[in-house]
Amino acid sequence: MKAEPLSRISPFDLNRLMASLDVEVVALSECLVNTGFRLEIGDVERPGIHYVMKGTGRIVFKNGLSFDVAPHSLIIVAPNTSFMLEPAPAESSRDSQTTVGAGKVGVMVDSVFRIRAGDEVHEPQMIVICGYFKAQYGASTGLFEGLAVPIFEQFSAADQLDDKLQAAFDELLKQEIGAGAMSGALMKQVIVALLRRSLTSVDTWMERFAMLSDPKVARAFACMVADPGAAHTIESLAENAFLSRSAFMARFSSVIGRSPMLVLRDLRMRQAAAQLSAGAFTIDQIVRNAGYASRSSFVRMFKKVHGVEPSGYRETQETER
Repeated sequence: MKAEPLSRISPFDLNRLMASLDVEVVALSECLVNTGFRLEIGDVERPGIHYVMKGTGRIVFKNGLSFDVAPHSLIIVAPNTSFMLEPAPAESSRDSQTTVGAGKVGVMVDSVFRIRAGDEVHEPQMIVICGYFKAQYGASTGLFEGLAVPIFEQFSAADQLDDKLQAAFDELLKQEIGAGAMSGALMKQVIVALLRRSLTSVDTWMERFAMLSDPKVARAFACMVADPGAAHTIESLAENAFLSRSAFMARFSSVIGRSPMLVLRDLRMRQAAAQLSAGAFTIDQIVRNAGYASRSSFVRMFKKVHGVEPSGYRETQETER
């Protein structure tokens, strides 16, 4: 009998969360490893998506965990996670592989790194696109916070993730206006494809995302993300999560790491900053959209979060455009 997926966030709530997720590519690199070499990737302070474009082998972590990889293998790692890319060697040469550190061979080409273990003469045995990114709902609420164990998923050519990552790579190389936004949008598509896969998977890797590990908390958080300016209260959010007030407060703080009202404030200030940047609303309209009855209270909170008053923030954004 086929095992059923575990109880987890509903497709409706996941859709609301994905629609509001901000993704920014921090670094993108193309890693090429020749036969007879291993490539060591050091710690990076952002989560990473690593997608195998060509070759078979292993990805090995310092704690001894490893995954066999092939074309279209996708691995997500937490921040500050180092690992080794090992192409599958002939048995006779397994002990003679040379280890190369990425920091010693990486070359910046426009806005992306090309990292090669081995010479330029021979075709690489393994090609991996490595992307490091921020995936946030606000300055202090990230999708990948709390991820401790790497996530592995095997895709296929039909999923076209390689096309999306290659397009993100090409966008950064071209250095055209909007390249950063476009590459972020393409990286978000990869993340969405991964989370869609989780809805039908019998594996438990989705539960490694703290935010998605508790479907009831995720439901309440999705309501906050979908409409930050609504008249949310602890009571209304607890009711939406089908929990008592005390149980909701405890579970929300345990999963998200902050209280519901602090997270809601962060979401409201993120929305306000986006609307100020867009220039389509007056400040009074933005105040109301954020759920504030008092302009002075809104201005104080905006300055506390962003370090500048709303009018100054808007002027700065207009200058940068």
